[in-house]
Amino acid sequence: MIVNGASDPILCRYFPSFLDGPALDWFFSLPADSISRFQELSKQFEDHFAASAIYLHDSDYLTTVKQGPQESLKDYITRFTKIAMKIPNLHPEVHLHAIKSGLRPEKFQKTIAVAKLRTLAEFCEKAKGQIDIEVLRQAQKAEKSANTKDDDKLWDNKKSFKPTPRYESYTQFNTKKDDIIKEILNSKLIKPPRKAGSYHEPKNVDKSKYCTFRQKYGYTTDECVIVKDLLERLARQ
Repeated sequence: MIVNGASDPILCRYFPSFLDGPALDWFFSLPADSISRFQELSKQFEDHFAASAIYLHDSDYLTTVKQGPQESLKDYITRFTKIAMKIPNLHPEVHLHAIKSGLRPEKFQKTIAVAKLRTLAEFCEKAKGQIDIEVLRQAQKAEKSANTKDDDKLWDNKKSFKPTPRYESYTQFNTKKDDIIKEILNSKLIKPPRKAGSYHEPKNVDKSKYCTFRQKYGYTTDECVIVKDLLERLARQ
């Protein structure tokens, strides 16, 4: 409208048609006959909303943008790019230098320094390969963590299983059950349990107690319910 030579009264009357929300409320709060020229309206508008003006960083601000200790390369580049896009007339060389300087001091930063990249496109190409590696490692880590949780859950289920005695009364032996089991295993009267010894051992297991038959720590042969039932069955046979 200014290019077309619109007069002050027309500019003042059309100006509110481009306003909304608080700005429109401000316009209608102006006292009647308080504005005589569009320049005066513009000045009051700018003064009133000066605090709402968007602050624009300059290129020096980019030197303060650093990759966080746990921040992935992908997240760092995304965050850096959003900030860089808001800086007017940012020189590509300044952009490249700042994004390289903000990298965490690790292997990738050294790789970038040795490569002596000249353009942002070259940097992005190198970064893409590193991001693919990080994504793969994260996927492998997540898969390993899931497998570990499944193993722990299985172990917890096994721990919660406690065999109960089968018989109402048991034979009293004049020899330790541990010695009897050793003799039985040596004579091959019975076979040891399948995969004996290959089990998930808890961290705080009592190594002072050991079951000769099941080949596990945490309880003695005399305390083992399975041994107790086995010997009773053999004794009755």
